[in-house]
Amino acid sequence: MKWTDIHELVAELADAYPDVDPRKVNFVDLMNWVKALPGFDDDLNRCGEKILEALQQAWIDEVS
Repeated sequence: MKWTDIHELVAELADAYPDVDPRKVNFVDLMNWVKALPGFDDDLNRCGEKILEALQQAWIDEVS
């Protein structure tokens, strides 16, 4: 998975952290959790605030 695979990443995050409220996740934790996902293999330098915001919003939408 790559940083741009938002929907796949969100599905994996929701499975890995079912008790987490994505509205309360800080970007440092979010980035580290994505990096730790099985199958994630993108360049860490390609991640920025816009990607993390998109991930967080998609995760919020997923669990709402």
